[in-house]
Amino acid sequence: MINLCGCYETHDLKVEADIGADAIWCNKCFSNFDIEYVPISNELKSELFEWLSKYGEWIDWDTDGIVLNGAELEEEHNKQGLKLTEKVQKELEGKYKVSFSPSTYAKRCAAQKQ
Repeated sequence: MINLCGCYETHDLKVEADIGADAIWCNKCFSNFDIEYVPISNELKSELFEWLSKYGEWIDWDTDGIVLNGAELEEEHNKQGLKLTEKVQKELEGKYKVSFSPSTYAKRCAAQKQ
């Protein structure tokens, strides 16, 4: 059991990418877990680190906008995140419920321009 958040006990996790954070979060209190303490394989941890390293490739950090083809980059990142979430769920099956929280930055930027 993961007890590294403000919840007494959690069995509800989510996979989400963010700058400076690991990919596994409590889906109740939204605390970020140190992935080293999450009981998944080292191979999957490596895949999650690789996925995280690509987070934000669609963001133009100078303008707080999106780069050319940013929406497509974000969509591809979300597809890969969903696949990784399925792998996490499979490894934690019976112990935790795992959901995916996709990035919506490019979509929000596009909506603001309209």
